[in-house]
Amino acid sequence: MKLLDLTLPSPAENLACDEALLDWRDENGGEEILRFWKSHETFIVVGYANKVATEVNVESCRAGQIPIFRRCSGGGTVLQGRGCLNYALILEIKENSPLAGISGANKFIMERNRNAIQNVGSSAPHALIDGPVIAVRGHTDLTIGGLKFSGNSQRRKKNFLLFHGTFLLDFDLALVGELLRMPSKQPDYRQGRGHGEFLTNLKLPADTVKAALIKSWNATEELKDFPKSKIQKLAREKYLTGEWNLKF
Repeated sequence: MKLLDLTLPSPAENLACDEALLDWRDENGGEEILRFWKSHETFIVVGYANKVATEVNVESCRAGQIPIFRRCSGGGTVLQGRGCLNYALILEIKENSPLAGISGANKFIMERNRNAIQNVGSSAPHALIDGPVIAVRGHTDLTIGGLKFSGNSQRRKKNFLLFHGTFLLDFDLALVGELLRMPSKQPDYRQGRGHGEFLTNLKLPADTVKAALIKSWNATEELKDFPKSKIQKLAREKYLTGEWNLKF
């Protein structure tokens, strides 16, 4: 698996990068990819089918000049900013493998990520207590003691899939309640809890989380060649347009 640790200058470029990598591999084949990036500014990302007015406190975003973007994958709306670590996996869909179906891919990838974080967490007593405290809940959430610190989503094409998500490491969680409404769709384990009672920070350094995922996914070689022009084109023609970001 190839490793790409790349944070591009703008939210639009970072969102476009994940989609461009998926399209590139699906069209041309090649090795699987693990990518990391961080948020340098605060912004909102709605899931592909989310309705902005339903999920986002639009007036508060306008007052705070917080931009709203839409990603190419499903799932719920998230707030990005300093203290978040984002990752993306571009994985090959092979017949009769765990990745052949949506549910199987969710389970396979989430358990692998859970084990990676649990293993590093058990050796970091300042952050996590020993024992099986990390769990996969609601299909694609990672939790500690029922509190969510990572949400994830998936997009599939013919030959490859994109599975990406965010780790809350040291994020200002109070902002979530200010800028996001209660989600229109909630996993059962949330039990109607507000953002402040539902979310938590992992409180591990970003480099520690990266190292755990790199080891788990065996991402040993740097990806030096990637579709830079496709990223810029997608950012310009899609992720910077109201037609895409505010389409629902």
